[in-house]
Amino acid sequence: MTHALVPTAPQPLEKENDDYFRKGCNPLAQTGRSKLQNQRAALNQQILKAVRMRTGAENLLKVATNQKVREQVRLELSFVNSDLQMLKEELEGLNISVGVYQSTEEAFMIPLIPLGLKETKDVDFSVVLKDFILEHYSEDGYLYEDEIADLMDLRQACRTPSRDAAGVELLMSYFIQLGFVESRFFPHTRQMGLLFTWYDSLTGVPVSQQNLLLEKASILFNIGALYTQIGTRSNRQTQAGLENAVDAFQRAAGVLSYLKETFTHTPSYDMSPAMLSVLVKMMLAQAQESMFEKISLPGIRNEFFMLVKVAQEAAKVGEVYQQLHTAMSQAPVKENIPYSWASLACVKAHHYRALAHYFVATLLIDHQLKPGADEDHQEKCLSQLYNHMPEGLTPLATLKNDHQRRQLGKCHLRRAVTHHTESVREASLCKKLRDIQVLQEVLSAAHQRSRLKYSQYQEDDDLLNLIDAPDIVSKTEQEVEIILPQFSKVTTRDFFQKLGPLSVFSANKRWTPPRSIRFTTEKGEVGFTLRGNAPVQVYFLDPSCSAALAGAREGDYIVSIQGVDCKWLTVSEVIKLLKSFGEEEIEMKVVSLLDSASSMHNKSATYSVGMQKTYSMICLAIDDDDKSDKTKKVSKKLSFLSWGTNKNRQKSASTMCLPAVGVARPHIKKKIPTPFSLLNTDSSLY
Repeated sequence: MTHALVPTAPQPLEKENDDYFRKGCNPLAQTGRSKLQNQRAALNQQILKAVRMRTGAENLLKVATNQKVREQVRLELSFVNSDLQMLKEELEGLNISVGVYQSTEEAFMIPLIPLGLKETKDVDFSVVLKDFILEHYSEDGYLYEDEIADLMDLRQACRTPSRDAAGVELLMSYFIQLGFVESRFFPHTRQMGLLFTWYDSLTGVPVSQQNLLLEKASILFNIGALYTQIGTRSNRQTQAGLENAVDAFQRAAGVLSYLKETFTHTPSYDMSPAMLSVLVKMMLAQAQESMFEKISLPGIRNEFFMLVKVAQEAAKVGEVYQQLHTAMSQAPVKENIPYSWASLACVKAHHYRALAHYFVATLLIDHQLKPGADEDHQEKCLSQLYNHMPEGLTPLATLKNDHQRRQLGKCHLRRAVTHHTESVREASLCKKLRDIQVLQEVLSAAHQRSRLKYSQYQEDDDLLNLIDAPDIVSKTEQEVEIILPQFSKVTTRDFFQKLGPLSVFSANKRWTPPRSIRFTTEKGEVGFTLRGNAPVQVYFLDPSCSAALAGAREGDYIVSIQGVDCKWLTVSEVIKLLKSFGEEEIEMKVVSLLDSASSMHNKSATYSVGMQKTYSMICLAIDDDDKSDKTKKVSKKLSFLSWGTNKNRQKSASTMCLPAVGVARPHIKKKIPTPFSLLNTDSSLY
């Protein structure tokens, strides 16, 4: 159905260069699907109320000792269970409301089954995240109000995604964003106090958790569900539409398979491993069905080899639906899978097996082996239709003998009629399927066609002379397969990147509160080196320099300089910033990791204000080759890290070497003469 906007009041001012609604979301779209989803949400609330009443009644029954009270409670409990069963049947009716999700083009085709989106309750991130930012990151949480609002808006938008690629991208972007949020705000050692509630899409029972696992798993489920709705909405009367349907169902199977492998302990039953395995089978079966429709779309020519091909394709579809029906009939899935889904799988299994037998019967009865025909090719095709020929028959002899061909064809027609009869009967047993008019019309037309053809060749002694037609070997030219989700193709910005690089500033790492270091340079020298990409670390530190006396320590991360945020600045950018202050007093804020020793990056830089080339990459390693340098004298008047002479001040001072393999670098508190004796003698490093 098309998305039609209802008339609305004048809209509030929008952000510049921004849409009123997020791309991929339109909560005002009044479609049949959105109305159905609203009914699902209302049913979920009623089921929740009934479940709570049942729980209360069961608890009262356990503790009550008065016989009269117990009888009254049992009576009330029976009423509640009855109401709950009716609500679940109503929810099942929504799950089989396939007509709402089908293409708007009228088609004489059996409907496909989509999955409904899981519903959720609102979650307010603001208080919890602000408190955690203040407590853990030592920053004012109110500075992140816009980022928290963006996160909540994105979550709200994901409740009403559009049925297209933009809607899928919206859900994927939120799933990726949840990875950022989990790393920044959800430590493994504590609960954050946020309760995420999602409703089971099959039973309507709510499930709640205080971590993001349920949230992430439910978003994945909705991505898969949205793919199924895209597949069922595709126009199955065109090649492009059928290709889209095949692709969508394969991607739905991929997302649900990824969910099953990644989140193995989700408390919601619709995301249990057993249920997800069945849903993956259902998506692949529908993809295979769409593949058969794609092959049949140009028309099935009444030609021998074409009929062999479509017969085996139809047998393949019947086979996968039979496997699906078997899986749906097994415990524990059987208790919660909608009965109408299992019935439809059984109906399709019989229907497509009947089509396979009908096509084989047609090629045997309508096509005689004529002189000059490719006998070898026809013999090979006929032998490949069966695992074994009926007793007393051979492929070539059957092709050449008109009577044997006709008799074997009639056997297949009789099996086709039997399967069609069974498919019609199964459909009539399920009330939900009886209400799907197009399904009844397709089954009835196929049944009538097989009966009509059989009646043309039926003889009185067929009951005694006809044998059981052998099963047809299933085969497909294009096997459908799972397409795993490609999250790497979705570009998502971390809303909370202002907190710093995630590799360092995460919920599972602890630091000291930011310390303010006030220091000055002496003749452009500050007395320490810098390492790392972002954030930059203090590396070697002269214990007598101004920064060290003010409290700086080796391994400190520089978070700001003179009020300028440095968490995302590289070494060269920090050096440029430090140079800009000249001889002025510099206020630098640093933090230190508490969990473990600071991880030293492989990249270090040296800097002297008076030099032309101030960026130098020096990888230090204490090696035997450096022992000879220990005899070199360093003037006591110079800074801890210095090099060169005044006359060489304008020369380049960049050197680079690789660290020695396998050499551990301890925290050295003594002089390090080797790398700096090669350089200038007047300038301190940082």
